[in-house]
Amino acid sequence: MTGKIPAVLFAAALLIGGCGTNEVNNEPEKEVNEDIQEIFPEESEETVEEEEDSEMILRIENEEINVVWEDNQSVNALKKLVSEKELSISMHMYGGWEQVGEIGTRLPRNDVQTTAKPGDIMLYSGDQIVVFYGDNSWAHTKLGTMDGDTQAQLREMLGNGNVTLTISIE
Repeated sequence: MTGKIPAVLFAAALLIGGCGTNEVNNEPEKEVNEDIQEIFPEESEETVEEEEDSEMILRIENEEINVVWEDNQSVNALKKLVSEKELSISMHMYGGWEQVGEIGTRLPRNDVQTTAKPGDIMLYSGDQIVVFYGDNSWAHTKLGTMDGDTQAQLREMLGNGNVTLTISIE
C-alpha cells in the first residue's frame, strides 16, 4: 500500500501542474526606455510625467552645472530617486581623467562600450556616477553631458582633489 501513495501524489501533481496553458506570449518586447512603470509600478502615469517634466539640477561643490540629460531609463530612475530627496555624492579622483562616487542604490543600466569625453556623466556598474574631465573607453550607461565648460575648466573643477556632487529636482 505504501508504494501506491507516492504514485497517487505524483499523478495528482502532474494533473495540477498541467492545468495551465502552454501558450507563448506574442506581445512585442518593450524597449528599455519605454515604460518606467516596470521599475516603479506604484507610480501613476501622471506622477511619471510630472517627474519627466521636472528639471534635474547638478552641482559640483556649490556651482550649478548646465547638463543635457539623456532620455533613458537610468535618468528616469535617477529623477525618481532625487525627487524624493536631494542626492549628495562624495566623489574621488580616479585615473587622472574622472571623478567617481557611490550613489547608494542601484539604477537600471544599459552599458555600452564607449569613449567618454570631458564633461560626460556616466553610470558605472549601476551604482556609481562618473564625471569625466578627460577621455576614457569603458562600458557605461550615459546619463548626460555637461554643457558650456571647456576641457580646461573641467580639469580645473574636477582634477584638483575630491569634490561633492549634488543632484536635485527643481
